[in-house]
Amino acid sequence: MNQQLKRLSIKENTDLDDSYYMKQALLEARKAGERGEVPVGAVVVCKDRIIARAHNLTETLTDVTAHAEMQAITAAASTLGGKYLNECTLYVTVEPCVMCAGAIAWAQMGKLVFGAVDEKRGYQRYASQALHPKTIVVQGILADECAALMKEFFAGKRR
Repeated sequence: MNQQLKRLSIKENTDLDDSYYMKQALLEARKAGERGEVPVGAVVVCKDRIIARAHNLTETLTDVTAHAEMQAITAAASTLGGKYLNECTLYVTVEPCVMCAGAIAWAQMGKLVFGAVDEKRGYQRYASQALHPKTIVVQGILADECAALMKEFFAGKRR
């Protein structure tokens, strides 16, 4: 019974941590939205420390590859001085696209946590096996908040 309680408390702590870091990614997403960018934000965490923060910059940089995940991966690799991020977790507000999933795979990201599912352009629809086989995936953390941010942004564009 104690072993079961221990597992539960570890899971609860993990959920709390995932929510905390997803809230940090949401802050980044809001920054993107304020700049007229699609509001996607990301943070990379290594050993309980945020080592990279990023948001979409595709409009700002006139670069279709400047997604939040790509920016965060580049910053994290630079911070660590190496291209492999197998001891890191990437938190992103929306399910990564196929391009970002490929970058996550090449970086050998230890864990991917995302909020809202992207049914139209998410990697799971087109390339569900794109991630590195050892990457742990958690989805749905603060999904409603993440999805609401996207819906508000695109509703504002249609006005």
